[in-house]
Amino acid sequence: MSIVKTLASASVLFLLSAPLATAGDHPMGFFVTSAGLGNGANLGGLKGADAHCTALAEKAGSKGRTWRAYLSTQEDGKRGISARNRIGSGPWYNSRGELIATNVDQLHLNPNIVLRTALDENGNRIKGRGDKPNQHDILTGSMADGTAYFPWQKGDKTCSNWTSTDSKGSATVGHHDRHGGGNLSWNAAHGSRGCGAADLPKSGGNGYFYCFAAK
Repeated sequence: MSIVKTLASASVLFLLSAPLATAGDHPMGFFVTSAGLGNGANLGGLKGADAHCTALAEKAGSKGRTWRAYLSTQEDGKRGISARNRIGSGPWYNSRGELIATNVDQLHLNPNIVLRTALDENGNRIKGRGDKPNQHDILTGSMADGTAYFPWQKGDKTCSNWTSTDSKGSATVGHHDRHGGGNLSWNAAHGSRGCGAADLPKSGGNGYFYCFAAK
């Protein structure tokens, strides 16, 4: 047998014996919550939102990871906590092992977040534009670069730091499906029409938010 044929045969055997890449090769580090907390945008603050991310992730089989909700806050006289500073450095993969972003910069410049990839912790698709009901509004309270709003940018952007159900309040939301009114932002599309459980669906939401593994 010639050297060429020998090498070709070895290559085929290697390819046949090499393990296929699976979701298990890349542990889940990103998901959209499959359910809200049932109280509108009152998530119990950042602590309550983080706990919800952790509970959902662990129920889905994730182990040994520190989960953070992608949420910013507001404070009087100074900037609040920025979502981008809470979620670690990446990379992050969804529940099917698909890369969402390699680092924080890519996440905010060109993330792989669309209807097909922005899955919940169980690998299920979240309803988007065209579905009934549309639930593509994802709570963030953040600007497009993932930072908290400046104090001079008036108005409630975080439903009183994720503690309010007031119908007069509001929170910035993104569109996980990157559709709706010409706005393609996954994290800063528009403000919600109130903070209560009955208010969020008015603009296409259901109290969902993004969760990232910070470690």
